[in-house]
Amino acid sequence: MSATDLTTATGPAAGIRRPGRLSLGVSRIGYEVKSYFRSPDAVFFTFLFPFIMLGIFTAAFSSAGDIQPAPGMEGISVGAYYLPGLLAAGMLLSGVQNLAIDIAIEKGDGTLKRLGGTPLSPVSYFIGKIGQVFVTGVLQAALLLLAAATIFGIALPTEPEKWVTFAWVFVLGVGTSALLGIALSSVPRSGKSAAAVVIPILLVLQFISGVYLQFYALPEWMQNVASLFPLKWMAQGMRAVFLPEDFAVLEQNGAWDLGWVAVALLAWLVIGLVLSRLTFRWIRRDA
Repeated sequence: MSATDLTTATGPAAGIRRPGRLSLGVSRIGYEVKSYFRSPDAVFFTFLFPFIMLGIFTAAFSSAGDIQPAPGMEGISVGAYYLPGLLAAGMLLSGVQNLAIDIAIEKGDGTLKRLGGTPLSPVSYFIGKIGQVFVTGVLQAALLLLAAATIFGIALPTEPEKWVTFAWVFVLGVGTSALLGIALSSVPRSGKSAAAVVIPILLVLQFISGVYLQFYALPEWMQNVASLFPLKWMAQGMRAVFLPEDFAVLEQNGAWDLGWVAVALLAWLVIGLVLSRLTFRWIRRDA
């Protein structure tokens, strides 16, 4: 054995393996979740916001009576009608708004630059952020459904196939939102301007995608614009889960179109993955 071989075999680095990208990413999920819940503004404007809006809609519009798919047909309460849209909005806020603002702030205060000097790769960083969105998204959806059933008296589906649909729409919606949030974080020029850039974009999308307004009542051109973005499809998928079948006639094509929901969300998932990888930098290019 040569001296070089002996040094390699018995040196201080022998037998030491650096953690892989996956293990580093998974280990960051817990840290990201703790950091999220330690930020009061993030918790209020992303985690609790759907609860607040459901309460406002239920209190403000319940006196107007039930919403019906057509005159003479059985209707549902205002809270029951808006629940699917608010579930979709929760996914969008937890993913796009939360990550776009959070990463822009981390970039502005130098956190990303310091992380760039560690063994942490962008892939591991992505896993930590996306994992945090899934954890908080699951908690948010579970608590919102619990509040809907116990506080607002909204009947939840009992058919297993409805919950299967909920699961895949939720997974695709959260994954798409998280990746688009990472990509959108490159747009703000600084951490201070992140909220001013991100929030108006998402607010407009929520209004035209059937979250705060009844989608069937919007002009056709506005429905067509909303169809270009993932939130409309997330909300439509959730309506297919939580609204009676009679309400499918109110959709743009008179049906739930779950196949197109899957296609649209998968397409945006791929777009978000490509954009997030192309645009992400530990520091701004113009820094």
